Amino acid sequence: MEQKERNQMTEEEALRYYKAAYERERDKGRVLADKLAQAGQQEKALQERLQHIKGSVFWRMSKPLRMAVHWVRRTKERLGQYGSLKGILRKLNAKKIEFEARSQHGTASFPNEEEAGRQRETKFRRDIKFSILVPLYNTPEKFLRQAIDSVREQTYGNWQLCLADGSDAEHSDVERICREYASEDVRIYYRKLPENEGISGNTNACLSMAAGDYIGLFDHDDVLHPSVLYEYMKAICDQDADYIYCDEATFKGNKTIDDMITLHFKPDFAPDNLRANNYICHFSVFDKRLLEGTELFRSQFDGSQDHDMILRLTSRAKHIVHVPKLLYYWRSHAGSVAADIGAKSYAIEAAKGAVAAHLREQGYKNFEISSTKAFETIFQIKYEIQGSPRVSIVIPNKDHIEDLRRCITSILEKSTYDNYEIIVVENNSTTEEIFDYYKQIQENPNIRVITYEGDFNYSKINNLGVSHAQGDYILLLNNDTQVITLDWIEELLMYAQRKDVGAVGAKLFYEDRTIQHAGVVLALGQHRTAGHSHYRVSSNNLGYMGRLCYAQNVMAVTGACLMMRKEVFDELGGLDESFAVSLNDVDLCVRAWKAGYINVFTPFAELYHFESVSRGLDDQGEKAQRYNKESEAFRLKWKEVLEAGDPYYNPNFSLDRSDFALKV
Repeated sequence: MEQKERNQMTEEEALRYYKAAYERERDKGRVLADKLAQAGQQEKALQERLQHIKGSVFWRMSKPLRMAVHWVRRTKERLGQYGSLKGILRKLNAKKIEFEARSQHGTASFPNEEEAGRQRETKFRRDIKFSILVPLYNTPEKFLRQAIDSVREQTYGNWQLCLADGSDAEHSDVERICREYASEDVRIYYRKLPENEGISGNTNACLSMAAGDYIGLFDHDDVLHPSVLYEYMKAICDQDADYIYCDEATFKGNKTIDDMITLHFKPDFAPDNLRANNYICHFSVFDKRLLEGTELFRSQFDGSQDHDMILRLTSRAKHIVHVPKLLYYWRSHAGSVAADIGAKSYAIEAAKGAVAAHLREQGYKNFEISSTKAFETIFQIKYEIQGSPRVSIVIPNKDHIEDLRRCITSILEKSTYDNYEIIVVENNSTTEEIFDYYKQIQENPNIRVITYEGDFNYSKINNLGVSHAQGDYILLLNNDTQVITLDWIEELLMYAQRKDVGAVGAKLFYEDRTIQHAGVVLALGQHRTAGHSHYRVSSNNLGYMGRLCYAQNVMAVTGACLMMRKEVFDELGGLDESFAVSLNDVDLCVRAWKAGYINVFTPFAELYHFESVSRGLDDQGEKAQRYNKESEAFRLKWKEVLEAGDPYYNPNFSLDRSDFALKV
């Protein structure tokens, strides 16, 4: 009812109206409470049963056998699809390739004398000075010298090194070493601070010395690649970059940078990734003008001051550029965050505070931030759902009564969000039992069955279903799916309601709990069209750098479970009907991206997907020919996008594998 109509009601009518509204909301709450109570009772019963089993004599006696079985299962899981002897050999070969690829990113990647000379002689169209800020505190001599030397060895020479020293009296060598370097190189500026002001205060003291056009943040015990400033100058001059970052590696404390523990190859700028996880981290360099009207580091976020700064400055930046090269080496040693977040446990709360401050600045309210199983500073963010919008769930179906029944039953029994409708799009079924089931489910006023006539065309079928939708949000769903998480609709809806978001996809599992879908990567796979990342990985796997544990931006998500605002779906013209069977979902997502939207994969909405149960696989005969034809059409349509590469998938990764293996 419109506000104007409510204003014209009598007092008695208004009382009846609001009483009815209250009763509706109360009933919704009761239904939700019942569902949660049932789930709780089921969990309690299972826990009691489990404890009873574990307390039995048989359980204790069978421990050796169970350990052996678990070992076999873990080994089989590690081998995955490489379970045969031939497969094991392929796996070992892959490990060899991985080792060779890793070896390319240490000192072997440093420029030789000829290349270093060429870089030093390069004339750029802009004259940029970099001010590199290094806050010092009790830095070991070896680490300090390696850090300063790595700056002095830069092939781009227009830099200023700003050192602010808060070391205590027992570490006077820090001052001696810095003054030694400053006397040798006029580009090095040193200031001894009266007292240690913490990482934020010490870094801000460095900033007060900075005379450069761009500011770089460098930890006192890390190492820079000699070409990093040269590469950043290219980004500034070629792409007008005002915020730049690169890939990085962690190496063992007292060893060389070739003793790498972790190589972190990052996506291009991805705002949802950054909110959940400070994936940008090192080596951040930015136009000094981005600091106008704001601070560099804020002391209330000490421990996560860089995450706070990155969130604020990337929100202001116009051209954020990721240089997909490993150009920063992060030392891991006792007491460093790289070695153990527990060494600085306050960083966890500081990180939550930084993300919360950013979200409030972006206009979000009533959100929740919690740590995930991947890492305590990798977060799940729950956004407040605005109102209670209607969601139209569109499910194409041909026969397969058991699949459809399983799907719809799971929606009705498990979903905690209740303002939805289900539109089943019947297409060419032949069995009598499916039509009997259609009559049965339509006794529910929130379920409708409409009929599509014509040859199978997934795009046309879904477009027809959407044209009958009454909701503000469309949820494309395969009939061979089954809901796992109770709040799956809310988890999708909280992203779909954002004006900057196009498509949102869920985490889908095969029946054996291996991953079927965790986001789509362009050009991945044999056909160089698109493929699923983390394919067939176990459900308990954290993913590459924890990426199976937080919501993130991806180029595309599968249409097996895809939510989108109806207005965006209509704006894009729906699914492209020239893609009758495959790649129509990826095409829709790419068009959304081209229109300025970002797409999101969230691991917190989980479903089973018994993939291709309904229509079989596309790897044989006529179906293979059809897939090849549609793949060719996709490659032609998106030729430039495919050649540029998926911005959320680092170009150092192989396109032949879905497990983030490095290419050689």
